[in-house]
Amino acid sequence: MILRAACVQTTSAAEIAPNIAATSEMIREAHGDGATFVAMPEVVNMCEMRPGQTDLKAQTEATEPALKAYRELAAELDIWLLAGSLVVKLEDDPRMANRSFLIDPSGSVVAKYDKIHMFDVDLEGGESYRESKKFRPGERAVVADTPFGPVGMTICYDMRFAYLYRTLAQAGARILTVPAAFTRPTGRAHWHTLLRCRAIETGCFVIAPAQCGDHEDGRKTYGHSLIISPWGEVLAEGGEEPGVIVADLDLSKVDEARSMVPALTHDRAFAAPEALRLAGE
Repeated sequence: MILRAACVQTTSAAEIAPNIAATSEMIREAHGDGATFVAMPEVVNMCEMRPGQTDLKAQTEATEPALKAYRELAAELDIWLLAGSLVVKLEDDPRMANRSFLIDPSGSVVAKYDKIHMFDVDLEGGESYRESKKFRPGERAVVADTPFGPVGMTICYDMRFAYLYRTLAQAGARILTVPAAFTRPTGRAHWHTLLRCRAIETGCFVIAPAQCGDHEDGRKTYGHSLIISPWGEVLAEGGEEPGVIVADLDLSKVDEARSMVPALTHDRAFAAPEALRLAGE
């Protein structure tokens, strides 16, 4: 089976409405190029990390206008659509959810995933992120069933935790989605390497749509959306500006890669080492 997949790469604004308009135009472009599965980046409805602003702008899943628009567009175009992640207000927690939605060609949400690993770091140049203060971490991994095979859903910083991807692949995933808003310093250093590793380790296709450019809230994201084969080959790559990339996924390559290196079947139990004490402790 051949699946034509696309990544939408955008510079999301701090307000929801202009993001719906910009991404909808690019989704239509991807559909015009023949894509039947289109994926968007992380926080595609709202890039807003200024204090207090997210609380004012975020809406619940039931009222979120971007989710409504994407469901209608998927049904209109008869495509599978990944709303990479949306910032969603929760009813039972003062924090938000950073939630990925997989939408089928009828416009139904068939799977959703809350980002598990929170990006709490201080970077060179004064950039600092504390996602755990704003977002409630997810607690379960998700594999969604589709006509083109099981899809493992993840978000951005998750990519640094290889065990999650191995778990998804061993649960049946053949395609891994990694919508992201990767920072420029870490993107330049690690983006390509980590994503190619996740593809190679699991024998999965990786679809990683990314935010790019300078955002209103001060964030600077790396871009370079990627579609990667199970053998680690880059099939399509975006640059540093908004746009669409498309690639044909020959899904038989999953079985081919896994038969050549069947590492997913070679797990062995082992005892963990004792933690070593540092000198002087």
